[in-house]
Amino acid sequence: MHAYRSHSCADLNKSHVGDTVRLSGWVHRIRDHGGVLFIDLRDHFGITQVLCDPDSPVFSEVEKVRSEWCIRIDGNVKARDESLINAKLPTGEIEVFVRDIEVLGAADELPLMVFGDQEYPEETRLRYRYLDLRREAMQKNMTLRSDVVSSVRKRMWDKAFREYQTPIITASSPEGARDFLVPSRLHPGKFYALPQAPQQFKQLIMVSGFDKYFQIAPCFRDEDPRADRSPTDFYQLDLEMSFVEQQDVFDTVAPVIAGVFEEFGGGKKVDAPEDWPQIPYAEAMLKYGSDKPDLRNPIEMQDVSEHFRGSGFAIFAKLLEQEGTEIRAIPAPTGGSRKFCDRMNSFAQKEGLPGMGYIFWREADGGMEAAGPLAKNIGPERTEAIREQLGLGVGDAAFFLGGKPSNFERVAAKARDVIGEEKGLTDQNRFAFAWIVDFPMYEADEESGKIDFSHNPFSMPQGGLEALDGDPLAVKGYQYDLACNGYELVSGAIRNHRPEIMFKAFELAGYGEDEVRKRFGGMVNAFKFGAPPHGGCAAGIDRIVMLLAGTSNIREVIMFPMNQRAEDLMMNAPSDPMPDQLMELSLRVIPQD
Repeated sequence: MHAYRSHSCADLNKSHVGDTVRLSGWVHRIRDHGGVLFIDLRDHFGITQVLCDPDSPVFSEVEKVRSEWCIRIDGNVKARDESLINAKLPTGEIEVFVRDIEVLGAADELPLMVFGDQEYPEETRLRYRYLDLRREAMQKNMTLRSDVVSSVRKRMWDKAFREYQTPIITASSPEGARDFLVPSRLHPGKFYALPQAPQQFKQLIMVSGFDKYFQIAPCFRDEDPRADRSPTDFYQLDLEMSFVEQQDVFDTVAPVIAGVFEEFGGGKKVDAPEDWPQIPYAEAMLKYGSDKPDLRNPIEMQDVSEHFRGSGFAIFAKLLEQEGTEIRAIPAPTGGSRKFCDRMNSFAQKEGLPGMGYIFWREADGGMEAAGPLAKNIGPERTEAIREQLGLGVGDAAFFLGGKPSNFERVAAKARDVIGEEKGLTDQNRFAFAWIVDFPMYEADEESGKIDFSHNPFSMPQGGLEALDGDPLAVKGYQYDLACNGYELVSGAIRNHRPEIMFKAFELAGYGEDEVRKRFGGMVNAFKFGAPPHGGCAAGIDRIVMLLAGTSNIREVIMFPMNQRAEDLMMNAPSDPMPDQLMELSLRVIPQD
């Protein structure tokens, strides 16, 4: 017999009754029923009930075991009485009578219990991650992650892509976040960087004549953490294709993403990729206040500025006298009660705004009337015009925010989500995808007016070189994102493969030709030797698994994540370097005041 097991803890059933077996695993739960000990023995595959009574030659040893001890048992498979069958377990028809036991690893008092569904502080869970990972939900999440990655790889190979690996140590490159720098021992005073993405390398692979590339790529960014983003490293499905336009990329990656969600989405509806809408960035910001809208929610915001211009509501009327301002309405079907409206107004105040104006419509004298402070200030004619524009009726409401859209869109987007959730408008049984397209190439700093890239700097501007001769803020790029249920899952672009266009694009953002050659010399030089048109994208593996697992915290689907302060509590990272390490690297740490 094998040294540790003849079967896993999920294998045994009625056909094994009478067999002598060997199992190894962890003590999941112990129950003492009047001198008869029952142990739920758990391994990665499942649970088997084992029992021991005073007739067993190792009863006294079995009495000593505690939760999460790792043990091996030998025993005889017995059929459970009909009334004791556990239909929830694959092994629920049998139990194993213990004849021999070996303690493979005893456990100290546990800082967190594996059995049960108790909640523990995240700090405890991350410090003892190896115990946290033993829990059923975490085992399922990590298995799901592995299966998703396997499925993605198979689907990419089926589309005639090959996987190639790109360097982990490279040069610093502006990708929109901070680099992790790596000091060079052989070149004192110089630094490598961990790649924020394989961006330049995958483009160089296209220049090298490889038609299709993909990789499950590790990426490293020194970012502030969020619930849906890791503060240090993450994995993405990275892909690139030659001789393609934007739609070709969509047609390639959409069936891969849709297939994964159909396979692992637990039966939730996934729209056919050809039905995924393509929404221009400006339209997404207007209707949803976000470039990653949750389309499970049918609410669409509208510009209602004309109804407040010169109206009796002085706050909005005066706002509209300023350049670049507007009044936007958030329809709220079935939200027509003063209690709900006051609650949403309080929500806006908690988000840092003075509040949200509102109008709600109710029955009155067999008809309908508009209620709320705004309705009184602007009068029935304007109020009725707003109701008709928004398509609302009795029992509905509308909320209003005004000013420069960049100052209120974040709150408007959250308010839209809250209304959809609270009023039951958001379809919880669906994965709703949308391509966001026509991103602006540039943005201006509100204070300094300085122009910079708003998205990927390596994107081809729509209209090519000629488009860069006008207003930079009017230039759109062949850039695109794929949104799903309020999250950005995919980001990509058709690349700028023409050196003269690249130099001009970077010049508008304040980077001279010499600086571009210095920072991106390898790619610029390569583009002089017959670079093909190419494009691609990257899909966040962690975020995809997070959605499929039904959690909003990305740390629930990462094996060993950092905490919110970018610390690894289990491995004590980051840590202080040893003096001889610093000396070898010609570095000195300057204490912070």
